[in-house]
Amino acid sequence: MKCLKQVLRSLILLIVIVPTLASAATSSSVPPHFLLTGSGFGHGVGMSQIGALGQAMEGESSEQILNYWFTGTQVVSIPDEQLIKVSVAHKVLSATVSIASGFSQSGINLSALADGAIDPSMIGTPSTTYRFSLVGKKISVSIMNKPLAPRTLPAQSSWTISWTGTTAYAAAPNGDPFTVVKLVTADGSIQLKYGQIQLKVVAGKMEVIDTMTLEQYVLGISEMSSSWLPAALQAQAIASRTYGLAHLTLRSACQCNVYKSTSDQAYIGYAKESEPGVGANWKSAVSATETDSTHAQVIEYLGKPISVYFFASDGGRTQSSADVWGTAYPYLVSVPDPWSLDIFLNPQYAHWQRVLIQKDVASAFNLPDVISLAITARTTTNSATIITATSIAGLTSQLTVGAFKSKLRIPASWFEIAPNTY
Repeated sequence: MKCLKQVLRSLILLIVIVPTLASAATSSSVPPHFLLTGSGFGHGVGMSQIGALGQAMEGESSEQILNYWFTGTQVVSIPDEQLIKVSVAHKVLSATVSIASGFSQSGINLSALADGAIDPSMIGTPSTTYRFSLVGKKISVSIMNKPLAPRTLPAQSSWTISWTGTTAYAAAPNGDPFTVVKLVTADGSIQLKYGQIQLKVVAGKMEVIDTMTLEQYVLGISEMSSSWLPAALQAQAIASRTYGLAHLTLRSACQCNVYKSTSDQAYIGYAKESEPGVGANWKSAVSATETDSTHAQVIEYLGKPISVYFFASDGGRTQSSADVWGTAYPYLVSVPDPWSLDIFLNPQYAHWQRVLIQKDVASAFNLPDVISLAITARTTTNSATIITATSIAGLTSQLTVGAFKSKLRIPASWFEIAPNTY
């Protein structure tokens, strides 16, 4: 009996110890992190901005730069007075409009129109602030003009703001050539020099849209450092103007043509041309691409404006649109980009590393854990297109490189995954 008890005791200990050891083995087999090494920043289709800078440093003109990145295209001059509607605040509940700091000139500088009809009570001075609020399917406005008490006007379906110096509102009687308004919403703040603002209800939320000319829009685009060489800035101005021209179709989701975010182009309004020290460089570059007061340069292919794409840098070659998005454009093909791999031109993204934490990777692939991570499909330029993760239990999950980059904040598709050493 004594021997039997000892045997049973040993079996019980074995049952307890074996799962514990198995658990420890499993835990130690799951790596705490994964290491990625890569190059570039962005999708890699179209014009490499680092590449454009490198070409400008080598003496290339803006036209030569654009012809290189957009195969078979021509830079031509077209009328540039088309109006473009820019969503400067999307799906907000309130908005405040006032004269920007430093533009407190005397005289009439700000007026508002209710449903298209001028309301004399809405004419303001430099100290006037208009606060708009969504009320059901309409927008109310409170007019604050210290030291007077605020006034609230009946809600309207839309409001329009115009200001001194725009085509919609004549220059101030005292001769002030223009003013700048400041718009503040949950999206942040932006200073606007050009156009006319409309606030309206779209799909149950407030949309704030600034309508201006195509040329005025380009002046507010912030897609390249204004400290760069003129030829690179001019190439960017032409590309950005072409982008705006190709996006003049009204979008129902915002009643606009473009958003101010990088889902289209980064539009920052007056802050671009007024940037201390370098803002004048961008304004000069835009002016240099205007052929006269009503015409400016754009990129065309077979007589039509192209679909423009640009990005910061790549892994040594650009990508074709067919490889990235499945749609082939004859002018969006892969071309060499040695400038992106130049550490002096591109110190931050010529070569980079990213450490991915286990829990973040598992969450991205919707797996309990990830024991291995592999690139299972690539483009002809050797950039990743499909990433496959495998759990310790043998479960697999795949992500397109776009989803992988978005979920794990990876700067580009040109990367390798270091071998697992855990």
